[in-house]
Amino acid sequence: MTATTLPDQPRLSRKFRLQYEEVQQRWVLLYPEGMVQLNPSAAEILKRCDGERSIDAIVGELEATFNAQGIAPEVRNLLEEGQRRGWIE
Repeated sequence: MTATTLPDQPRLSRKFRLQYEEVQQRWVLLYPEGMVQLNPSAAEILKRCDGERSIDAIVGELEATFNAQGIAPEVRNLLEEGQRRGWIE
């Protein structure tokens, strides 16, 4: 099995738009064929995928914002899954 190589500065694919859906009270990824509902953690990670922040910077910002430590593996897992699904480029 080949390890997924994440970009140094992940960016949300142009095919998707991250948006808060008031009716559903949650963040979603919109794309031409539909919508992906996100849990709060996934939304916080994807909000920071702007092509300018490094993965380490995203992790550091999340740890500081939410007073959490050791979340890098979970962030990486979500980014890898997002890359497999085409959300991340």
